[in-house]
Amino acid sequence: MAVSPEDLKIGTKAIPFALKGVDGKTYSLNSFDDKKVLCMIFMCNHCPYVVAVQQRINEIAKDYSGKSFSLIAISSNDPETYPEDSFENMAIRSKEERYVFPYLFDESQEIAKAYDAVCTPDIYLYDENRVLKYRGRIDDNWKDETKVTRNELRLAIDLLLASKEIDFEIIPSMGCSIKWKRQ
Repeated sequence: MAVSPEDLKIGTKAIPFALKGVDGKTYSLNSFDDKKVLCMIFMCNHCPYVVAVQQRINEIAKDYSGKSFSLIAISSNDPETYPEDSFENMAIRSKEERYVFPYLFDESQEIAKAYDAVCTPDIYLYDENRVLKYRGRIDDNWKDETKVTRNELRLAIDLLLASKEIDFEIIPSMGCSIKWKRQ
């Protein structure tokens, strides 16, 4: 099933936020003003899709650290229902997996709602004007890294760093649904 750029919100501006990271710092959209490309990934600890790709995400953050690029991850899951996704457990996971990127907690879930995030991982890639240019998958095989033939997120990052447009079909990420708080 084809997904339109409108469905993915391609062309929309990033929404300001201020969220606490597991490192104790508070990060905002402006924290990354010095970077040409910003990647935001809504993820969590318990989702098997995220667990399968968490080191790929970390490798992307490492590999592009010397460029005008930042990657941040945001967990918006309800820790009451999913204790594994609590702030404390996010900090443990970040340390255990040696994350090199800020891992932020959206306790109120307002940021996930504002961004219309739907799954973990849900990947948003913004250009220097913080216009969404890519909202797709990391690569073409989330289950088995050895079978990856196309690293779409890396391709998109490279294009944006070179001030070029995304010139390939964007295939949305798939994963676990965000675990919303009961109203």
